[in-house]
Amino acid sequence: MVAEHSFAQYVRLLGRGQKKSRSLTEGEAYAAQGMILRGEVESLQLGAFLMLLRVKEETPEEIAGFTRAVRDSLSLPNPIPQVDLDWSTYAGKRRQLPWFLLSALLLAQNGVRIFMQGTEGHTPGRIYTRATLESLGIPTATSFGQAAEHLATHSFAYLPLENLCPMLHQIIAYRPLLGLRSPAHTVGRMINPLRAPYLLQGIFHVGYLSTHQQAARLLGQSHMAVFRGEGGEIERNPSKPVKVRSVHEGVLSEEIWPALLDDPRHPTDEEMDVTRLQAVWRGEQTDEYATAAITGTIALALKLMGRADTQEQALATASEMWNARPAAILTG
Repeated sequence: MVAEHSFAQYVRLLGRGQKKSRSLTEGEAYAAQGMILRGEVESLQLGAFLMLLRVKEETPEEIAGFTRAVRDSLSLPNPIPQVDLDWSTYAGKRRQLPWFLLSALLLAQNGVRIFMQGTEGHTPGRIYTRATLESLGIPTATSFGQAAEHLATHSFAYLPLENLCPMLHQIIAYRPLLGLRSPAHTVGRMINPLRAPYLLQGIFHVGYLSTHQQAARLLGQSHMAVFRGEGGEIERNPSKPVKVRSVHEGVLSEEIWPALLDDPRHPTDEEMDVTRLQAVWRGEQTDEYATAAITGTIALALKLMGRADTQEQALATASEMWNARPAAILTG
């Protein structure tokens, strides 16, 4: 007789059929994720586990447990660098350029300390954050220590997931093999490794708005806002109204922000030339959609952080920031 593998219990809980299977508790999710991160799980088990979760869709309790396990596995610098806003980037862009990067960099120019982390390359035909930042001449950190240096110099740092949590990065890289996204995309967005008090999230599937919101409350996140972002990134689509779900000190809320443009059509950039980011920043090109996406995204962040009391005030302040932007896209 072969003894049952200790991870089999978690696969069994998820896969016993419609009547007997159930979601994991937060504690079970924490234990299962811990085994995965420590390399104690066979690849066959991991694939089955991920896809069973994908079929039923992960619960807030599962996401909270998975996220706590990832956080507890990290080797953070001492002291932990002070960060205002955690910004994850996991989707990549295919219809519009990553205008959200200009939003984040402009906020950093205005004193908001931003830690950005994410991954790339899991879906063909998309533009990802690391390559875009490199094209703008902005360095990528390879460790928390280096990220701390970038934060001290520029109030902005980007650390790829492969350097932050290699195992979680590996799980996301399974997407071409499995053919589906896994809960790792949701967990990655929730990590907030440097414990920023403000967490802004963009997702693609609106059904996950509540999952992210409730998981943030379970994790004790002080302030968090999540919305359906353009392409799944933290970028407002100015052509449409946007529903934002928030958590503020344990209290859940929801608000609708109206569209910023009169044309409801969602334009597609056929060229996706990243040099246009610099051109728009410098004022060499005028792009109404891009400007609205940039300032609209900044407004969401300002409202989340309590730097504006109303949507109107947030938009006005964001526009002032954009109109007063410096010549260089990132300065020390």
